[in-house]
Amino acid sequence: MRELSYSGGVARDLRTLPKAHLHLHFTGSMRPSTLVELADEAGVRIPETLRETVAAPDALRLPANERGWFRFQRMYDASRAVVRSEAAMRRLVREAVQDDAAEGSRRLEIQVDPTSYAPHVGGITPALEIVTDAARQASAETGVEVAVIVAASRTRHPLDARTLARLAVRHAGDGPGEVIGFGLSNDERRGVTSEFGAAFRIAARAGLVLAPHGGELLGPDHISQVVAHLHPDRLGHGVRAAEDPALLERIVAEGIALEICPASNVSLGVFADAEQVPLRRLLAAGADVALGADDPLLFGSRLLEQYRTARQVHGLDDREIAELARGSIRASRASPTSRRQMLADVDSWLAGSGPPAGEGALQPG
Repeated sequence: MRELSYSGGVARDLRTLPKAHLHLHFTGSMRPSTLVELADEAGVRIPETLRETVAAPDALRLPANERGWFRFQRMYDASRAVVRSEAAMRRLVREAVQDDAAEGSRRLEIQVDPTSYAPHVGGITPALEIVTDAARQASAETGVEVAVIVAASRTRHPLDARTLARLAVRHAGDGPGEVIGFGLSNDERRGVTSEFGAAFRIAARAGLVLAPHGGELLGPDHISQVVAHLHPDRLGHGVRAAEDPALLERIVAEGIALEICPASNVSLGVFADAEQVPLRRLLAAGADVALGADDPLLFGSRLLEQYRTARQVHGLDDREIAELARGSIRASRASPTSRRQMLADVDSWLAGSGPPAGEGALQPG
């Protein structure tokens, strides 16, 4: 990664920048060391390809074709196979929140499909309740506001999505650990977008934030379908809206935030390198952008690294970095009081002029 020096002064510490993390998947948040330990506990053999990917995430990167996704999905499925108990699920939540706290995240909205873990804990309702209870505990322990987004999968029948939407509604709330949103994840090329509309209407009637994936593997035409049929408040990824100025203008006008995950984009071959991720183009259009780590277990970088990429690769100065953090806070489902405090703290970070502390800052050139 190319680093930039700052002749106008010392770059501020990115670790202390208040920010919200809105795009993080439950299994994908796992620490590599936890993957190994849980596999040993459960007696599950980790495929050698997964060990190689976790040890060196560049191994996941392939040319920009569908092989990148298929390899990623195999690795994700193998990782999920080690999460086989309530204790394991609670550990993933606790560690994800601890890792976010260490990187300056003030709020985490973690995404989970309880269907994947239901066989090990007695059903989708217990699976979700384990995650929400663990999120409440982690929030109390770390001070990070933690909320949950229930995500359906494009690889399953749309009726399954309706079931999950109803489950999300039953657990909806504004307090720590409660469900605040509904999403749709997995391979964008699977399923018919319009057929998931009924599930999103169920979630919308309950006031949940609507956050389907769209616009990473597929381009503007697919984003248009997601916007038309699912009426998102946020787009999981949405990065390829930059390819269609009229669509991007509509997204900005409708206040749809974009959850941009640079490490995912490069690892899956959507862009050849981080410099090609159109972050500046999206910001210049006025989009609210929330950087996310997506699946750090497989992509090799957590939230802080996404902000480093914005600074070191895209050349954003600290005012622009602060606006990125504000975008993530505005797009979150934090309470008005909490949002005002976080935004004020971003202003304080920007006003600070002390020497940098830790890895988040660059030395002046």
